Formats: sequence, C-alpha cells, structure tokens
Amino acid sequence: MIVFILYSMLMLTEAAHVLLMCNIICPSQCTEGYEYDRVREQCRDIDECALLDDACKGGMQCINHFGGYLCLPKSAVIYISKEGEQVPQVDPVPPVAPVVHRPPQPGRTTRCATGFTADEQNFCRDIDECATGRHTCEAEQICYNTRGSYTCQCHPGYQRSGDHCVDRDECALTNYCMHRCVNTQGSYYCECNAGHKLASNNHSCIDVNECDVQSPCEHHCYNLIGSFLCQCEHGYELAQDAVSCQDIDECSFSSYMCQYQCINNPGSYSCECPEGYQLQGNRLCQDINECETGTHNCQDDEMCWNYYGGFRCYPRNPCEAPYTKTSENRCICRSQAECQGLPPSIVYKYMSIQADRTVPADIFQIQATNIYANTHNTFRIKAGNEGGEFFLRRSSNVSAMLVLTKPLSGPREYVVDLEMITHHLTMNYRSSSLLRLTIIVGPFAF
Repeated sequence: MIVFILYSMLMLTEAAHVLLMCNIICPSQCTEGYEYDRVREQCRDIDECALLDDACKGGMQCINHFGGYLCLPKSAVIYISKEGEQVPQVDPVPPVAPVVHRPPQPGRTTRCATGFTADEQNFCRDIDECATGRHTCEAEQICYNTRGSYTCQCHPGYQRSGDHCVDRDECALTNYCMHRCVNTQGSYYCECNAGHKLASNNHSCIDVNECDVQSPCEHHCYNLIGSFLCQCEHGYELAQDAVSCQDIDECSFSSYMCQYQCINNPGSYSCECPEGYQLQGNRLCQDINECETGTHNCQDDEMCWNYYGGFRCYPRNPCEAPYTKTSENRCICRSQAECQGLPPSIVYKYMSIQADRTVPADIFQIQATNIYANTHNTFRIKAGNEGGEFFLRRSSNVSAMLVLTKPLSGPREYVVDLEMITHHLTMNYRSSSLLRLTIIVGPFAF
C-alpha cells in the first residue's frame, strides 16, 4: 500500500499559520493540532504520534502531519508528492536552519542575534544550548535545540505543568485498557478481571481456560467466559468449595431405598438382604427356599418345611400314641378305650406368614373332606389362641376361615388346633375332627 500526501496542500496549511503568526499571537489563536511555541512565538504542529503512546490501535502505524495524524498499516510506504515529483517523506516540522550567513564586511565585527554566535569567518551560527549546558531545563526534562534558542520537553509519560514535568495519567485520558488501567509514574499498565489474562498487546484481555491450565475440578471441568464450572460424576455432588466432589449418601434419602438394608458406597449404594433371603432386582429381598435348593440339614426321617427367612425340620410321621399314621399328614385313633375323650383323627398342616402382617387378614381355610346329608357342622379354635391372635369365622356348613386379628412378630411358631364338630340330625349324635395347624412367622415383613 502506498500513500501519497499532497505537499502543496500541506504548505498552504502551513502558510495559513504563518499568516496567522504575522501579528502578535496569543496561545488561544492556535487551531486544533497546533500549540503555541513561546520561544519562536508562533504556532507549532503537535506531534501526536510522539505524544500518545497508543494513538493508533490494531497494529496500525502513526504518521504525523500538520494539524493531525494518520493511522496506516505498517506495510504502507509513505511518499510526499510536490508538483508531481515523488520524494521520500521528511519530518513534517520544517527543519531548523542551522546557519545564518551574513556577508562579512572588512574591518567590522559581526554582531549576531540572541542565540547565535559568530565563527572565525564572521558567520552567525546557532548556539546549541543543550550541548553547551546553557539551558535552564529541569533535571526531569529533555532539552531540544531550536534556531536561536532551545525548548524543554518532558519524558514520555509526563506532561508540562508550568515549568515542571508531572506524571501524565494515561488512565484518565482514554480507554487504553480493556478491563482496568493502573497508572504509574511515567507509564501505566493494564490488568484483567479474574478469569482473564492480558493478550500479547498488553491491552486486551482474553479468557483463561482454567480447565486446561489448572485442572481445578476433581471430576469434570467446563470452561466459561471468565470462569469455569465443575461437575461431578453420578453419585457425587459438589462440595462447598465448588471444585471438590463428595459422595452422595443415597441411603439417607429414604428408608425405602432398600427393603432390608442400604449400604452406601463411593458414588453409589447397594442393598443387602438378611440371612435366608436373596436380592431380587436392586432393592427387594426374596426368600430362599432351602428345602428346594438342598441347603437344609433335615434328616431322612424328617420333612423340610420352608418359611420366610429360613426352614424347619418336622417328623415325617407326626402321629403320637395312641394315633397311627394313615396317610402323609393324617393320624387316627383306632382304640376306643384309648381314644376316649380324644378326637378320632388329627390332620397336620403347616403354613408360613410374614411378620407384622396387616390385620385383619384371612390366612387359612378349613373345609370338611366328607359331606353328609342331615348334618350340621360347627367350627372352633380348640387350642393355641391364648393371646387372641386368631378368630375362626364360619363361611358355610362345610368350611370356615381362620382370621389373623393381631400383627405377629417373628421368628415364632404358633400351633393352633382347629376343630370341626359334626351334628348328625337324624341319628342324634355328634363327631369331631381336628386340624393341627403349625403357623411359622418369619423374622421380617417380607
């Protein structure tokens, strides 16, 4: 990219300022882009590129010209065109004429103006007050020689306040920094908010990916603009520091997490069942039928009976004298003399129920095996109901229902004798039969 600046237009601009300075000039008469030069008593162009450290943004280069400045790409080649002739760019401030030539007059001593001195050839040459130390600049100022005089300027980052240089607060002048500007003596620097860092230009702020730089999270880290977010794996939750993960005690949520016992594990939990049960699915406990699996210790002359949470061994022949076994679970008394006052037959039955069962509950039905005409049957609990846990409800002439009236706790065994009394109406006599029911209550409600 090549930029052409019309030198003739610049000269016209400069000429306008020269005309303005032909009379007595006040500092307020200088237009924008110029400042009053007390030494030369004229308006002088302000070099904004030298005054402002960051006049151009985005990597552009600053080109000063009369009354202003340009921001151009650094690849731009600058030329000044004068009447069609291209010449290299020169300092826009007209150069100081170093020598004033006055033709020597024989026999006369040359008298030079203030700021000049005559040399051996009687030429008036400018005195470099800065080099000779004949200036009055302060120690914190820089001396610049001018034609017939000198000027005192401040170091970069400082500005004139009367005859002294004071710090220039860059932070108050413009928005140099993206987030925060910190002024220092003769300079400044930029700071970024938390979660950001300075870019390579030392002015802009870019996001810091804390997940890549620090790995602050115990489990999973997700970067956000200016921050980050931690998340935990399943079964964990964020601790108060928002970065650590702590186990969730699922067992503390509810007593219904598991049917029997909840075991909390790191990141999870598991359910356990008591002895005699096995886990069904994730939370339920199912009774193990030891009689079917063969994990019992019953003898050959014993019968294995499974109940909720265990098993029991009962004699295969439950009959006791004077009764004899006629079938698998029936005993009869054949001797009238020995059986006087005893039921002629006893049937043995077994059943198991869970503990703490909701009541009332129908649990067992008794029914006559033989039905005769002109008979009337009554039913009663003959023994085993001392605590009033059961009630026998007559359903019909040939059947009755055993009702549980109180919740039972286990493990416990109840032996209840249920009697059916038959009244023969035509022959005017009665007979009875007994059912001995063994009820095994499990240790749990499942």
